[in-house]
Amino acid sequence: MFAALPAEIHELGRLFEAAGHELALVGGPVRDAVLGRSSADLDFTTSARPEQTEQILRDWTAGGAIWDMGRDFGTLGGVRHGVKVEITTYRTESYDPHSRKPQVEYGDTLEGDLSRRDFTVNAMAVRLPSLELVDPFDGLADLARTLLRTPVTPRQSFTDDPLRMMRAVRFVAQLGFRIEDATADAIEELAERITIVSAERVREELVKLMLGAHPRGGLELLTELGLAAHVLPELPALQLEIDEHHHHKDVYEHTLTVLDQAIDLESPAGSGGPCEGPDLVLRLAALMHDVGKPATRRFEEGGAVTFRFHETVGAKMTAKRMKALTFDKDTTKKVARLVELHLRFHGYVDSPWTDSAVRRYVTDAGDLLQHLHRLTRADVTTRNRRKARTLARAYDELEARIDELAAQEEIDRIRPDLDGNRIMEILDLPPGRAVGEAYQHLLALRMEHGPLGEERAEQELRTWWAARQES
Repeated sequence: MFAALPAEIHELGRLFEAAGHELALVGGPVRDAVLGRSSADLDFTTSARPEQTEQILRDWTAGGAIWDMGRDFGTLGGVRHGVKVEITTYRTESYDPHSRKPQVEYGDTLEGDLSRRDFTVNAMAVRLPSLELVDPFDGLADLARTLLRTPVTPRQSFTDDPLRMMRAVRFVAQLGFRIEDATADAIEELAERITIVSAERVREELVKLMLGAHPRGGLELLTELGLAAHVLPELPALQLEIDEHHHHKDVYEHTLTVLDQAIDLESPAGSGGPCEGPDLVLRLAALMHDVGKPATRRFEEGGAVTFRFHETVGAKMTAKRMKALTFDKDTTKKVARLVELHLRFHGYVDSPWTDSAVRRYVTDAGDLLQHLHRLTRADVTTRNRRKARTLARAYDELEARIDELAAQEEIDRIRPDLDGNRIMEILDLPPGRAVGEAYQHLLALRMEHGPLGEERAEQELRTWWAARQES
């Protein structure tokens, strides 16, 4: 499988070997190749120091592009014939317990470099140009078992770099892995250390989790292991105690089910359809749509439970959390707006809307209408089949009315090729009924034949007028 690497990579390996240095493909690209997945990243590690790597890269790129923004961490990059590589000198790292930024020290062996990797499945390497697989921590066996385990003790690994705890739950969502018990125990014990990681890095991991093939599994672990309490506290807060009469659903489980159902409603990747999967805005809206419920829960007389205005409160909470996680303004605005609108449809079920109300629904949704369609449908998790069918039929009807109104309003925007003033000028007529009849005649021609052009429209107008005069 590694023989299929681009010819440029094999040549790079020979250049390092000729210069007396080791070079190995490492980490995610090795893992993905074993899994039969393609990888856009080509990360390498080497015994060469940065200045030696730079000289070899200059020879390899033949004067092409080289970048060294990571030089302080021993990393340089280059590109040849479209093949991009990043090469890092073997490292052993020590960490300040109050920071996740490593104090870089260069290492001497590939095995030592692999020991500082996050998980055993990422601690495999392929030596170049020999293509020898190096797997000192049994990552291949763990890959076969879909097991996440750290090369060193998990407590040491997560103490050194707390972001690895987020990466663990992200791999569950992306690859369907499971976390070894001792590793999970260490995450639960050290979860609070995630607070020393920058919001930007946490957001990056959360986004990758949400865009994975199994986001529900990752989110469940994020909650169970205590990480969510620090990075997304609105999620565990949904685990409301259900009253003894079961007058409301388990909001947490409901939310995860809505997320699953929203994902099922995405258009296939690469199809060009609306909400093409994976759709981050739709998935985040499904995750956050009920976060306002804990703050708005009220127990009414008779035991009823209400969550009045939870959509409005939830929209504000969503915007606040996404801002704290440094999401961009556009994504934040879209997700918060969907949370705010997600209950609007229920008014339609209670009493069918006027055309004006349907237009207002469409206008309020704006460019998010297709997302709102899917979020609203996904929000039906009732086990009462009759109720579910009623809601589905009602939303089918609403979507049909939206389409009908859209088509009608598109028709209403069509105008004949000549306006009233031009008609009066051509026929030498004053304002009156005849002008209106001429306008309608030209409009009918426009609807039937499409744009006529002014010259033909004038001919048709004169022919119609002459026939009208003779009758």
